[in-house]
Amino acid sequence: QVPLLESGGGLVQAGGSLRLSCAASGRTVIRYAMGWFRQAPAKEREFVAAISRYGSTTDYADSVKGRFTISRDDAKNTMYLQMNSLKPEDTAIYYCAVRNPSYGSGSSHANDYTYWGQGTQVTVSS
Repeated sequence: QVPLLESGGGLVQAGGSLRLSCAASGRTVIRYAMGWFRQAPAKEREFVAAISRYGSTTDYADSVKGRFTISRDDAKNTMYLQMNSLKPEDTAIYYCAVRNPSYGSGSSHANDYTYWGQGTQVTVSS
């Protein structure tokens, strides 16, 4: 098990910024590829960003490219999602996830992730 806890969500006006954190407790995540997904009301969970083991490679959904930045600090067992220029359509519950350590690269497919956090709400007002 890899317990994950997201934080940093909240209410922000369009054009604003938020920084989400995903902390893993009791276990180092240095060997794990990690990702962020989001789910808006009445919509399916969708890929936001992923980062490989050690952070050498990142990947983003087209809808967030140029606005969001994924990063990790393995010394703190924490992954981040810096979200700038937020839009109302970014409103969703944001989830962090980690892959099985057998896989070093991130993935845009939710089914490729083994462990999930509980989510943090992000609301962007217009």
